[in-house]
Amino acid sequence: MTDSAPSTSLRTLGGTALRVSPISLGTSSLGNPAAGSGADPVELAAMLLTGPFTVIDTSNNYAQGRSETALGQAIAAHGLPADREIVTKVDADPDTGRFDRDRVWRSFEESTGRLGLDRLPLLHLHDPYTITVEEAFGPGGAVRGLTELRDQGLVDAIGIAAGEVTMMTRYVAAGVFDVLLTHNRYTLVDRRAEALIEQATELGMGVFNAAPFGGGLLAGRGDRYAYRTSPPELLAWVDRVRRLCEEWGLTLPAVALWFSLRNPLVHSTIVGVNRPERLGQLQILYATTVQEEFWAALDALGTPVSTLDD
Repeated sequence: MTDSAPSTSLRTLGGTALRVSPISLGTSSLGNPAAGSGADPVELAAMLLTGPFTVIDTSNNYAQGRSETALGQAIAAHGLPADREIVTKVDADPDTGRFDRDRVWRSFEESTGRLGLDRLPLLHLHDPYTITVEEAFGPGGAVRGLTELRDQGLVDAIGIAAGEVTMMTRYVAAGVFDVLLTHNRYTLVDRRAEALIEQATELGMGVFNAAPFGGGLLAGRGDRYAYRTSPPELLAWVDRVRRLCEEWGLTLPAVALWFSLRNPLVHSTIVGVNRPERLGQLQILYATTVQEEFWAALDALGTPVSTLDD
């Protein structure tokens, strides 16, 4: 019997020099009072930085900049461990939607200022929905800003991070980026990013797969998947998976996490952690062994009903 067993070994992220653990920690809720964690964001940031996983994923616009600020304050107080990396993203201007070369530079400067870092191992172009792909690659466009930062040694690698598969396919095909970050499109209930991940791999790119729980549904929290209310057909399919998990002595969250972890083309799976206890729960899920035969039983349930159409 071949099992899906935890691996603590690091792997190189595609053609970059970045070494990543199988799980990376997402911080979209860090510093956001609406998340309702009750935890001090700087203390939580310090926990993430000293935990068992090597990469902390944030963004210029997460919690209106408070995510990066909390991480920066934790680094200032405790230092950045030698085996930990902060990865962030450039975002459109929150007021105007402007996302050109100059905005990329400004976003980078805002992020490094909050984090207290001079340079970054990886910087993503994040959710470029306010511009067309043509504008992003045009003269003075956002991609120009990213490549300048890489050429000048201020970032080691650049990535594209978004959801829409049709749009992401065009960015990946350009051959400019070092890393792909896809979210909510390669999970138990949606496999539409599978070809995108294969395309990125063929180009030698590193691959992050984010949101293996779909924002909560597959973690057993609520009925929303990818920020949308799930239709009855999807909820019924997930209930069948939950019952199958119980038959095998497994939990739905563990299987959802391992669905991503077991894919050899995914270098690291990004899981959001918004409260201290989540980190311990994540370690338990990571330590779960999922028998290979389980996946055949899962496939026998048929294709899930996706909520997404991009």
